Amino acid sequence: MVSVTQTLDLTGKLLIAMPGMGDKRFDNCVIYLCSYSAQGTMGLILNQPMAQASFGGLCKQLSIENSAQRDIPVLCGGPVEANRGFVLHSRDYHSAESTQHLGAQLALTSTRDVIEALAQEIAPNQASLFMGYAGWGAGQLDAEIARNSWLLADADEDKILQEEHGNMWHAALDSIGIDARLYPLKAGGHSQAH
Repeated sequence: MVSVTQTLDLTGKLLIAMPGMGDKRFDNCVIYLCSYSAQGTMGLILNQPMAQASFGGLCKQLSIENSAQRDIPVLCGGPVEANRGFVLHSRDYHSAESTQHLGAQLALTSTRDVIEALAQEIAPNQASLFMGYAGWGAGQLDAEIARNSWLLADADEDKILQEEHGNMWHAALDSIGIDARLYPLKAGGHSQAH
């Protein structure tokens, strides 16, 4: 059997949780895969806003003046390193220290300078802040996909930072021709993502 790792690169794809996958951390999740390799996978949950977190509050905690008073969405990116921040943003911002370009329009930065730039409204024009990430060890995600815990879809980069969080799971399923209301509420496996 050929593994997914040997045949495709899933970087930049959307991972859509199957209905009833059995892991409450990932119920109705849509995850943007930022890196995928034989060593492991890293992604950000796109549709879990953090109710008690705000960009202004984070700036205050980091002693950064939020002169632009921007309202950047703060989301739970996943259960790994939940105190570490990642900014998924448009490519009009680049930090020599840590910006990783993803796809044609998106980039990921995890250093303080992107928070400072957002607070001063220098750039980027579009951004979401994620606390933590979803991670899988070597071959782990492939096994979960094979057990039907996840579906894959192409990411519409224009919508990733603009889609309404509450509608994202249904929209992602719709993008691959699946009506969530008609889909069986049972998945083949239990997610073990960390």
